[in-house]
Amino acid sequence: MDQITFLPLSSDRVSALRSGGRDAYDCLPERTVSDGAGNPCRHCLDFIPKGAGMLILAYRPFETAQPYAETGPIFLCAEACDAWSGLGLPPMLDSPDYLLKGYTADQRICYGTGKIVAKAEIASYAAQLLAREEISFVDVRSARNNCYQVRIVRAV
Repeated sequence: MDQITFLPLSSDRVSALRSGGRDAYDCLPERTVSDGAGNPCRHCLDFIPKGAGMLILAYRPFETAQPYAETGPIFLCAEACDAWSGLGLPPMLDSPDYLLKGYTADQRICYGTGKIVAKAEIASYAAQLLAREEISFVDVRSARNNCYQVRIVRAV
């Protein structure tokens, strides 16, 4: 797992969203309370505790709108949390499997890389994809709802 790094959303972007910044659809994030089940924060990469405030917003993990720039709902802790900096799989990745896709430097899907992998295979498949020169990053998405989970890059 020392070949890859899981990237949380940037603290600057999360801070802006918490203080009234707009989402990918130019809407304010919705504020609600976590029910504790299945509400993963894309900043701390852990689950938002039951009863804690959370934000729901549209997120596009790409710099510009383009045909491959998927947008969808994500959750964030409403209150400050530390950005993920741990080793191994982030705690929020607790489903049995995930969809992984490799992307090129111009943020286009590298066809043939999309694959549903078991949780235990995330790191090895991501490392295999990132060993290919044309792949700049790997996005992890829900295998059931296609929601963006986290980005994986080569470790520095």
